[in-house]
Amino acid sequence: MLNRLLRKRKPARPIDTASVPEGRRIYAIGDVHGRNDLLQQLLEKIVKDDTERGDAESEIIFLGDLVDRGPDSAGVLDTAMQLKSSAGNVRFLMGNHEEVYLAAATGDEKSVRFFNRIGGRETILSYDISMKEYIELDISALAERIPTLFSPDHVDFISGFEDQIVIGDYAFVHAGIRPGVPLSEQRNKDLRWIREEFLAAQEPHEKVIVYGHTISDDVLEAGNRIGIDTGAYYSDKLTALVLQGSERRYLDTAT
Repeated sequence: MLNRLLRKRKPARPIDTASVPEGRRIYAIGDVHGRNDLLQQLLEKIVKDDTERGDAESEIIFLGDLVDRGPDSAGVLDTAMQLKSSAGNVRFLMGNHEEVYLAAATGDEKSVRFFNRIGGRETILSYDISMKEYIELDISALAERIPTLFSPDHVDFISGFEDQIVIGDYAFVHAGIRPGVPLSEQRNKDLRWIREEFLAAQEPHEKVIVYGHTISDDVLEAGNRIGIDTGAYYSDKLTALVLQGSERRYLDTAT
């Protein structure tokens, strides 16, 4: 018990003094949600920015929710896999939508039903299935169809996503963290799904938390956290946070 209490007392880092190690440049990308067109645009901006800013150990972090809601989740996954293959220093966090995607990929009927409800319909239709066939399938038949529909490469790729990434004074997660719990003891359920408890917390966290999951019209800096889910699938605005040293900048597809 004493060790647990001591771990909770690690010094917290205010957002205005947070930094990443010297010589590193981090690009954190918010929720893509099937918008491969916007992802391509943002990656072009990132490449241009990285070239203009000079030498650094550059890294791209996707905060999760690459799939669902938008029209081309399969294309987003192809782009992400190609980027990982070509650029190398690219990491991916597991979002709640990836979690449900993987469950649906097993053919579990309950998971497929939930998947459909949260935007999976668009993901399914981004694969090799017509709207006519999709409509004609009842939920049981659809659950049987999905394991043959989803690309095994996509399923394997998503299965390797991480749950949190810590760099310098920042921790990158999909949804947020459970306040008061050390980062090393966070549950995956909270990292992928939490909302209200995390957003209501005003005390400093162990690290500045960079997250997606909760949509806002613009980037949200709130002292102990930075939210960069700008609702790309309907707003046409996909956002990236750029961190270098103590500098903090943003790129997006709306400017």
